Amino acid sequence: MANELPRFAAVGAGRMGRGIAIAFAYAGHRISLVDLRPRSDEAWQKLRGEAQAEIEASLAGLAQLGVIDARQVGAIAARVDFVDAANAPAALAAAELVFEGVPETLEAKRDAFEHINRHCREDAILTSTTSSILVTQLAALVYRPERFLNMHWLNPAYVIPVVELSCHPGTDPAVLERTKALMEAIGKLPVVCGASPGYIVPRLQALVMNEAARMIEEGAATAEEIDKATRYGLGLRFAALGVVEFIDFGGCDILHHASREMAASIDRARYTAPAIVDRMVEEGRLGLKSGSGFYEYEGRDVGAYRRDVLSRTLGMLKHAGLWQPPAAETRE
Repeated sequence: MANELPRFAAVGAGRMGRGIAIAFAYAGHRISLVDLRPRSDEAWQKLRGEAQAEIEASLAGLAQLGVIDARQVGAIAARVDFVDAANAPAALAAAELVFEGVPETLEAKRDAFEHINRHCREDAILTSTTSSILVTQLAALVYRPERFLNMHWLNPAYVIPVVELSCHPGTDPAVLERTKALMEAIGKLPVVCGASPGYIVPRLQALVMNEAARMIEEGAATAEEIDKATRYGLGLRFAALGVVEFIDFGGCDILHHASREMAASIDRARYTAPAIVDRMVEEGRLGLKSGSGFYEYEGRDVGAYRRDVLSRTLGMLKHAGLWQPPAAETRE
């Protein structure tokens, strides 16, 4: 079996392809890192050397932090097969799951999928790691598009567990389930979204980052104070509760009133609540306190749930090294 070609292939030997390769190699799988561009032998050896050096350096970084034993670096890195254009057809033909990660232009994607369509077997799952092109645009480039979806990895791809799966209307549900199972098997946490710009995480984080930059521009706070507030306030809370769960936990009416005040005092376009929030407040679906919000709480042990949320939050606080035990004596 050592001479068999890997079941997985990352097309594009750049930063994303290398990160994906590490993720699979770390989980014990061999993976082909495929370069489709014809190059001279000298240029190929240079690219291969750069890719191999980055993969080994990333793994060495994990070893330095005590995540893996330094003796494991070589064995994990050796699971990545570096494949040039001449050998790409065989690597693609052997793969059951393919990640396209070439530059973010339709022309580059079209050229890549011409190769993938020609050489991949018909039951292979094909994905694009694009962060900017809609899955509905790319599906037209794929032979048998029912086996195609976008897969957005969060950098560093071998560390962050979430991968965002964006499906087009023709994506076969069985293909989605198979993709999720394959990703879960290497320790990833797949989340599913529709054909919407920005996926989930980039769409949310762009708003937060832009607002942080505006606060600096306005002189509302320094970069250092904003980062302290986000790491140990905003970030700590949202590491314990999801964003939507947080709305329900505090109350949709709180978001409604806060949005109204900031829309009036800061910027109406940025802070006006969406219609769904106004509608839920009108219907009395305020979240945990009303028994219904974005989630349903009827029949749930609310006390146990609140303790669970507190436990999650305390866990993050202790992880950050900010938890303090109570004072042993009364201080004057």
